[in-house]
Amino acid sequence: MMSNLFSTFDPATSIKLSYNWMSSYMCLFLIPIYFWKLSNRTEYIIKNFMMKLHLEFKALNNKTKGMTLMMISLMMMILLNNMMGLLPYIFTSSSHLSFSLSLALPLWISLMLFGWINKANHMFSHLIPMGTPPILMPFMVMIETISNLIRPGSLAVRLTANMIAGHLLMTLLGNSSMESNIKFIILIVQMMLMMFEMAVALIQSYVFSILMTLYSSEIM
Repeated sequence: MMSNLFSTFDPATSIKLSYNWMSSYMCLFLIPIYFWKLSNRTEYIIKNFMMKLHLEFKALNNKTKGMTLMMISLMMMILLNNMMGLLPYIFTSSSHLSFSLSLALPLWISLMLFGWINKANHMFSHLIPMGTPPILMPFMVMIETISNLIRPGSLAVRLTANMIAGHLLMTLLGNSSMESNIKFIILIVQMMLMMFEMAVALIQSYVFSILMTLYSSEIM
């Protein structure tokens, strides 16, 4: 019995070691393994999906080799965690800032360190857009600096807020359907909401990785 709506996002358990965070690693069991000589349909779909992502990420940042591999891996990890959060009795790790911020912050810090150590002039040039009047240059430097500092936070909060919002709505509908006389209509709404949440899980993982690719393209 839930004490409140947010108890579904509580990773604490009755034992000392919480096993809820193990759901973040359970997605590794969903990765197809090469048991067969010929590729099955699941591997074929995933390969085509990853190839499309590779071409799209490469078009955004074609200066650094291997960046697309890292971003595709990041997207697949977030996508599998988001999808597994839709299954019953599985903890949604991507609905916590400790999960999303631990992905966004190290990547952003590593990109900033690489840019300021190796390409300081290039980083300074990004603080003042081309054509800025001299009187506005100090303000533009402040605005661009603040926008760069809040990037990891905006990435983490965007992913977390979207996952929490959908799960809260499904929880509310699930609780109301227990006492409602229009259970059939609420069931249809819940099925539509589940399809919508699957789309949100895919879109949010794509947005997270595509924005990180765009941030890296400004530095590389």
